Amino acid sequence: MPDMNKIRPFVPRPARAAAPSTLARLRFALTVFFVLDGFLFAGWVVRIPAIKEQTGASASALGLALLGVSAGGVVTMMLTGRLCHRFGSLRVTVGSAALMSLGVALPALMSHVVALGLVLLVFGAAYGAMSVSLNSSAVDLVAAIGRPVMPAFHAAYSLGGMVGAGLGALIAGGLSPTRHLLSLAALGLLVTAFTAPVLLRAPAPTTGQPPAPDAPRGRPRRLVGRTRNFVVLLGVIALCTAYGEGAMADWGALHLEQDLGATPGVAALGYALFALAMTVGRLSGTFLLERLGQTRTLVAGGTTAAAGMLIGALAPTVWLVLLGFGVAGLGLANIFPVAVARAGALAGPSGVAAASTLGYGGMLLGPPAIGFLADWFTLPLALTTVALLATGAAVIAYAARNVTAPPLDGTVPRPAELQEQPAAEAGRPDGQPSQPGRTKPDS
Repeated sequence: MPDMNKIRPFVPRPARAAAPSTLARLRFALTVFFVLDGFLFAGWVVRIPAIKEQTGASASALGLALLGVSAGGVVTMMLTGRLCHRFGSLRVTVGSAALMSLGVALPALMSHVVALGLVLLVFGAAYGAMSVSLNSSAVDLVAAIGRPVMPAFHAAYSLGGMVGAGLGALIAGGLSPTRHLLSLAALGLLVTAFTAPVLLRAPAPTTGQPPAPDAPRGRPRRLVGRTRNFVVLLGVIALCTAYGEGAMADWGALHLEQDLGATPGVAALGYALFALAMTVGRLSGTFLLERLGQTRTLVAGGTTAAAGMLIGALAPTVWLVLLGFGVAGLGLANIFPVAVARAGALAGPSGVAAASTLGYGGMLLGPPAIGFLADWFTLPLALTTVALLATGAAVIAYAARNVTAPPLDGTVPRPAELQEQPAAEAGRPDGQPSQPGRTKPDS
């Protein structure tokens, strides 16, 4: 079986009717929404210690309440894939952005942990819908552009997280959670109102491939056979890394404040540094994918994240923990975007939804697992499970290095690029790209 580093990935050609200016406007608007997604989520997570104190929750009770975010997200993800097929991922992105902006204000209005868990279901549902619709929109646009720029969109998400966490670090000591999160809600609605017209008026990017003659319009593609198995494998890789991102979001600040005596501002800085490292790693993601290929990028990312999280969980000083969080962010940066983008290239919104559902299952598992482990043992020991799963992602990616990308079944039209590749575009037998700057092939 051929080496996956020697297999040219499916990179659809841009639609002939798509003007560069249209693609540029869509890319800018989607980038704004990725920034908003990260900004709102980070604004919530840096106030978790204050919300914990406000509700009087124990670590395990808080973990169960935080489960609402992931549970709400996972429940809506597969539904969002269907909505994207029916209404278009751009329209669903606008609606979910408005709902997430409203939902971010709800946790600060709760005074009991049970009520907190219920409103986090709403917030999580909006977050899950926005994640799938944004990634589906980005997959379509990446296909139209014809370069592996998916990490750049996720860099925008991390940039939003860095700004949101940094702002939270500055105001955590002087502004109540209620005023802070209400302000975030107002800002989110304002950004959505100004950016939505670009998405609602623009045609959805397309690769120009004709639909399958027997495929009903507006119906999602079915994942069957080897395609389904490959998407599941990508989803497991995403799960291992989403677990780490969720752990950092929900427990990183608490670890710094509770175990190392950091001030609320320094504790919030931990997630800000993690998000900054994720941003830097994702900004370099296109370069890494073009030079190293997907397998080496995934393996290097998983091992780096594992080393960083061991430092972040077990180091005895605040500054070493912050350093470990940064290294972990660099390692985790490109694993989730690569997995989701590949699933979307194989099966469209259905692939994105399936891989994202599995991926955010890591966030579903992470908060309660770490909460219970923290109660039974210690929070630092619980955080070492992030390193364990990051190692698992690297092992899975390496073990799958000889797995070929499965051919698309009859329910998904097979692109012409995979049927007949010009010799100049097929790549050399040694797996090196035939032109400088082209993506190094691998699955």
